[in-house]
Amino acid sequence: MPATAAQFNLLASTAVQTVLEEVLPAYERASGNQVAVTIASSAGIMSKLKAGESPDMVILTREGIDELITQGKVAAGSRAELASAGLGIAVKRGAAKPDISSTAALKQTLLDAKSVAYTATGASGLYFARLLERLGIAEAMKPKSNILKSGLAGDAVARGESDIGVQMISEILAAPGAELVGPLPAEIQSTMVFTAGTLAGSARAAETRSLADYLATPAVGAVFKAKGLDPASTK
Repeated sequence: MPATAAQFNLLASTAVQTVLEEVLPAYERASGNQVAVTIASSAGIMSKLKAGESPDMVILTREGIDELITQGKVAAGSRAELASAGLGIAVKRGAAKPDISSTAALKQTLLDAKSVAYTATGASGLYFARLLERLGIAEAMKPKSNILKSGLAGDAVARGESDIGVQMISEILAAPGAELVGPLPAEIQSTMVFTAGTLAGSARAAETRSLADYLATPAVGAVFKAKGLDPASTK
């Protein structure tokens, strides 16, 4: 291991978990650095930081990073956009795929569902709850909403707990027993940009920058793409 190698702590959104699992071993071999990763929802990350946790690096939504920069918790110069993803609809693998081709079709599909799974604190779940209000069906959906404290909506669908799951496309693809029907219609889609930042005062700023640079390489961009995210490096 190089003399300059170090271990640092990364607190990252569930949306990028499968990417990190695939690419971090190569980064660690090449750099000699060791990355201790904790995965949480974007809201969970904010709660952990508010409670006093102090990782060296965070990856969460752009809005979350910007809020942390405003609060002085993340160094402004460390901000690095990595990839973006939208929300999608999941069903159990092999199940018939419902019509989500338009906002009206999706609305009817949700109303026809026996149960719809989404997260309570994830960025996707928070957006979807607001979307139900916009569509005027929030009250009608209450009895059939399976609101998860954590985890993958696709797993809930795979277990038969719900017939529809709503989450980030990358998280749907991470659930082996679920199948992606498709993204939300463009006019009601929410594209979330996952962004890295280094905690202000971290002694590992150089190492976290090296990881951010690595995550922006074309090779890692291809992994982002395969996992359902659009890499910022291709824009």
